[in-house]
Amino acid sequence: MRNRTPLQTEPGRDPEAVPPRLPLTALLALATAVFVTSLTETLPVGVLPAMSADLGVSESAAGQSVTVYAAGTALTAIPLSAATAHWRRKRLLLTAMAAFAVANTVTAASASYPLTLAARFTAGVAAGLAWALLAGYARRLAPPALQGKAVAVVMTGIPVALSLGVPAGTHLGGVLGWRAAFWLMTAVTAVLLGWIALGVPDRPGRRAGDRGPALRALSVPGVVPVLFVTLVFVLAHTVLYAYIATFLDRCGMGDRADLVLLVFGGASLLSIWIVGAHIDRRLRALTVASTLLVGGAAALLAGHAGTSAPVWLAAALWGLGWGGAPTLLQTAVADAGGEQADAAQAVLVTLWNAAMAGGGLLGGVLLGVFGAAAFPWGVLALLVPVVAVVLGARTHGFPAHRRAQTVSAPEEQRPR
Repeated sequence: MRNRTPLQTEPGRDPEAVPPRLPLTALLALATAVFVTSLTETLPVGVLPAMSADLGVSESAAGQSVTVYAAGTALTAIPLSAATAHWRRKRLLLTAMAAFAVANTVTAASASYPLTLAARFTAGVAAGLAWALLAGYARRLAPPALQGKAVAVVMTGIPVALSLGVPAGTHLGGVLGWRAAFWLMTAVTAVLLGWIALGVPDRPGRRAGDRGPALRALSVPGVVPVLFVTLVFVLAHTVLYAYIATFLDRCGMGDRADLVLLVFGGASLLSIWIVGAHIDRRLRALTVASTLLVGGAAALLAGHAGTSAPVWLAAALWGLGWGGAPTLLQTAVADAGGEQADAAQAVLVTLWNAAMAGGGLLGGVLLGVFGAAAFPWGVLALLVPVVAVVLGARTHGFPAHRRAQTVSAPEEQRPR
C-alpha cells in the first residue's frame, strides 16, 4: 500500500475543507531574529553607566552606540535591499544574521570606543537588511489567508524584547558585566543561524527583470499613505518612550519605571494576539483603534494630576495600541506594495529608524523648552494627522475591506 502524499486525502473528502496551517517552526525562527535585533538595538540603554566607564567615555558618548545602530539601519536598508533583491531569502537572512553575530562579538570584546561604534553601526546595517526582508519572507511562508497572522507571529519579537529582554539584559549586565549581555546575544544568534538553516524553508528572490529602483515603490497607490502613517506614528511613540523615565520622575513614579514598562510590555503582547487574530479581515479598523488607544493613553498622561492610577491605565492602553502597530504597518505596506513589496518594506524600515532618531531629538527639544509635561501633548498633536490619513486612505493603503494577498505568487511558480 502506497503512502499518501500530503496533497492526497481520504475518498470523498474535499481538499479545500482542510484548514490551512501556519509554519510555526519557521515563523518562530523569524520572530527570534526580530527579538535579537530589537533587543540588541536598545540593550546599551540598560548598561550605559558600566559601558561608558569601561570604554572611558561619558554616558552621553556611550549612548551614541544606540544612535549609530539606528543610523546604520536607516542609511543602508534601501540600497542593500535593492542590491540583494535577487538573493534567495534564506541565504540573505543567514548572511545578515551572521554579520549581526560578528558585530555583537566585536562589541563584547572591544576595549576601543571607535571600534565599538563601528561594530554597532555594522550591527545596525545587518539588522536593517534583515528587517527589510522578514515581513515579506513570513508572508511567503504562509498560506494566503493567514499571511497577516504570520507577520503577527514574527512581530512578537518586538514586545518580548522590550518588556522582557531589556530588563533581563540589564540584570545580566549588572551581575556579570555589560559585556556578558552582548556575548549572550552572540550565542543566541549562533543558535538561531542553525535554526534558520534547518527549519526555515527557502524562497526565491526577484528576477533581474522584476527589479527596479527601490523608490519606485513610492509610485504604487497606497504606499505613501502607509509610509506617512509609519513615520509620524513611530515619531509620536518614540517621543514618549525615549523619555518615559523622565516623565515618570515628574509624576513621582521614577522608582517604578520598570513596573510601568512591564505593564506596557504585557499589554503589547495582548495587542499582538488580538491583531494576529483579526488582521486578515480588519486591518483598517485595527489601525484606527491602535492610534486611538495610544492617543487615549497620551490624554490620560496629559491630564495627570498627581495620582498613579491614570499612569498605570495609560501604560496599559499605550501597550494595547502600540504592540500590534508594527504588524499592522508592515502588512499594510506589503499589501499596498504588491510586486514592489520588498522595496516598500525597505523604505518603511528606513523611515522607522529615522522616526526613532527624530523622536529622541524632538523629545529633547520639548523637554528643554516646555518640560516633561509636554511629551503627551506632543504625542496627541502628532496622532491627529495619523488618524486623518488612515481614514482618508480607504481605497489604497488602509482599505475598508482587505483581502489576503500573496506577495510573490508568480515567483513561487517559477523554475528554481
